[in-house]
Amino acid sequence: MSGQDEAGFEAKFGTNLLADLAASPGVSLMAGAYINGALFMPDASPDTPADNVIVNPYNNEVIARIRFGGLAELERAIASAHGAFHAAMKRLPAHERASLLRKAADLLEDELKQFARVIMLEAGKPIRDSRAEVRRSVQILRLAEAEALKLDGQLVPMDAAAGGEGRIGMVRLSPLGVVAAIAPFNFPLNLVLHKVAPAIAAGNTVVLKPSEKTPLSSLLLARLLTRAGLPDGALNVVAGEGSLLGEALVSDPRISKITFTGSVPVGQRIQRLAGFRKLTLELGSNSPNIVFDDADLEQTAAGLVRGAFIFAGQVCISVQRIYVQSGIYNEFQQLFVSRTKALKLGNPADENTDIGPMISEEEAVRTERWIREAEALGAVVLTGGTREGALFSPTVMTRVKPDMKIMCRETFAPVVSLIPFDTEEEVLRMANASDFGIQAGVFTTNINRALRVADGLETGGVWINEISTYRQDNYPYGGIKQSGVGREGVGYAVRDMCESKFIGIKY
Repeated sequence: MSGQDEAGFEAKFGTNLLADLAASPGVSLMAGAYINGALFMPDASPDTPADNVIVNPYNNEVIARIRFGGLAELERAIASAHGAFHAAMKRLPAHERASLLRKAADLLEDELKQFARVIMLEAGKPIRDSRAEVRRSVQILRLAEAEALKLDGQLVPMDAAAGGEGRIGMVRLSPLGVVAAIAPFNFPLNLVLHKVAPAIAAGNTVVLKPSEKTPLSSLLLARLLTRAGLPDGALNVVAGEGSLLGEALVSDPRISKITFTGSVPVGQRIQRLAGFRKLTLELGSNSPNIVFDDADLEQTAAGLVRGAFIFAGQVCISVQRIYVQSGIYNEFQQLFVSRTKALKLGNPADENTDIGPMISEEEAVRTERWIREAEALGAVVLTGGTREGALFSPTVMTRVKPDMKIMCRETFAPVVSLIPFDTEEEVLRMANASDFGIQAGVFTTNINRALRVADGLETGGVWINEISTYRQDNYPYGGIKQSGVGREGVGYAVRDMCESKFIGIKY
């Protein structure tokens, strides 16, 4: 039913879309937009000329057919969000915002298995990791609930300045308005909620553009939030091509804040278009991890293998460069390669699978090309380096050079390089020789050295005796250099999605 809620879609999947979709992925045409509290089937038009398929990256099985939205649906979504902000969200009391976030967390927890299966199907993420993503997403909603209840302002001591006697000053926080959220494929629920949950906690509305590869999680999340009591229009989702929708979304004057996770070129374009709007960009990295000769090698190797290859290395803070002090380099290399070879590559639906497919065969081919280029320049593959379709074997390389793509760019693949070093000063110089800087890891039992190196690393965050890939949802997360601007982390994002206003009173 073009231009209307899709009755056939509802009839097929019923009121519990999630359970039906997870149990038996369908091929009926799905509505590619969620606007004003309901699924919306976009009209076929010149900018949405064909229906699109969502495939399981592991076997290319079609799990859904979907009509992507175009510019008409985007305009409808922005108008809906703008209207809902003024009519409902900006007036919604904190306790009601907290209550609906709590209900959403409860609903998501109840439907954890179904959501995890949807993530596994559309992203190719191993089912164990998909469940972990949903559990983290529940936690984000609970953290946002707590933040909604403590959005306090500040009392300013006016008499701290000469002439301020007899005055009271206060700073109050108020929501910004409409937040434009553009999310990636690699954490299709968790990273979406890092944008959506803080926006709701602060009293904003959202227009969400999920990755065209993984839109199902976002559409299902929108329905879940409506069931939890979110006002109609407070979250609008338009699935579609970023090349069509992105610029129109971030350029719209009704947008007050833009939050984006994705590539550097797109982030740079958004920054130019943002103007005076608030902006959060999380763009990417090639995270360094430094192993000193006093580290626990068994524990460190085990953690770094996990950090390098989880979700086929498609994590912004994946372990990509491992610097190992020369005296332990050979021992560490043997341990690391042995543990890498023990990983199981295969079907993400299998409970024993450690590494599933990359998001597409095209990305696997690109990774293979980068490895062959590095080998031609002298790099050596210790294990891996092969692919079958979108499956790419976990790859460990050595004898790499700083200007190789696998070193100086974000690989976003299951590829890691081992590099020996001698001194603290040398490794800091090598680790910092990068255009990126989100997180790093340092492994040593010498606390003085650990803190010196942490201070010297040019990154937004440093973990000591923990892998760079580790992230919690309640601390400030973000990068420097070309890794972006701004910080996520629920409490920090909530406050960045508010406007501060000073109010003064003279007796």
